[in-house]
Amino acid sequence: MSKVDGLPQIRRGAEEILVESELVERLKEGRPLKVKAGFDPTAPDLHLGHTVLLNKLRQFQELGHEAIFLIGDFTGMIGDPTGKNVTRKPLTRDEVLENARTYEKQIFKILDPEKTQVVFNSSWMGEMSAADLIQLTARHTVARMLERDDFNKRYTSGQAIAIHEFIYPLVQGYDSVALKADIELGGTDQKFNLLVGRQLQESYGLKPQIVLTMPILEGLDGVQKMSKSLGNYIGIAEAPDEMFGKLMSISDPLMWRYFELLSFRPLAEIETLKREMETGRNPRDIKFELGRELVTRFHSRAEAEQAQQNFIARFQKGAVPDEMAEVTLAAEDGGLPVANVLKAAGLTSSTSDALRMIKQGAVRIDGERIEDPKLVVAAGGPYVCQVGKRRFARVSVS
Repeated sequence: MSKVDGLPQIRRGAEEILVESELVERLKEGRPLKVKAGFDPTAPDLHLGHTVLLNKLRQFQELGHEAIFLIGDFTGMIGDPTGKNVTRKPLTRDEVLENARTYEKQIFKILDPEKTQVVFNSSWMGEMSAADLIQLTARHTVARMLERDDFNKRYTSGQAIAIHEFIYPLVQGYDSVALKADIELGGTDQKFNLLVGRQLQESYGLKPQIVLTMPILEGLDGVQKMSKSLGNYIGIAEAPDEMFGKLMSISDPLMWRYFELLSFRPLAEIETLKREMETGRNPRDIKFELGRELVTRFHSRAEAEQAQQNFIARFQKGAVPDEMAEVTLAAEDGGLPVANVLKAAGLTSSTSDALRMIKQGAVRIDGERIEDPKLVVAAGGPYVCQVGKRRFARVSVS
């Protein structure tokens, strides 16, 4: 099979390939291409949203290309301004290095360690002199920087843009120069930075890299991008039961998005599953297949099977967990509003969140669904309070 034959696999799930005709020409050369994906170690744990790029990098590995996992330990100390409406506080060197160590452990749950080159951009940026950095900045213009959407919005609204934020895209682009990358992968929000890499490579006399952007994976809510700060994420280091339960909570339409971007199944198999659902197969059973695949990837097949059985026992048969948090709350006038109980028990982030969950029918007390947001939980208990499918607490009001 020639390398061009792998083009359908390369296109899978991709939002945009710039420029695809250049990619085809480079594939025709028949040599392994250098495929780069960069990650700034700004947090210690990766979630499934991060793995969208890792999965694509793995596909390139399987097609015989050279996968370069770049840890942005230098850029991480600058702070990526992408999507930010204020200047972000840079991380310290120690914070970056500690997070980088955890990345190295986690990525090989997806990538083949024998075929992955792990590099740190401090290797070349740390050696760059002040004069060299000034020469790098001379290869781009302020006008071009202000074409970037987030910079433009901040500039026109009078919000501050620190000079070091302009340097970030240049450093990311220079990484492609240093590595002589043929292809760079990134999320759709990284398109500007990836194109800077193309421009800088040309200015250094290199062939410009092909830019392949991947969609931003929606979180459990199916609306906003997966993010730890939004609480809608699935961490790849989470326990099997937690991971499986979260995957089972996603909507049926979102399930297909996860299959396309996270599953390693051939697209033909996924299309078969879609037809099976359209002809009457229970979507829950198809979601089981997604859950087993992903839990197996990050844990083991046995743990995935057990997680499914635990899910069935707990949520299909109405069982409650043997162990849960036990909370005692002080009553006011003989009881407490249900929203206050849920917040104080740590089952919701706020009383407004509690009211929202009640409205969605996601709250039960002793197995009975709560529909009245004004309900007062009488002094007594303990009551088994449940929010959603996974959050439980045994609450006493006295």
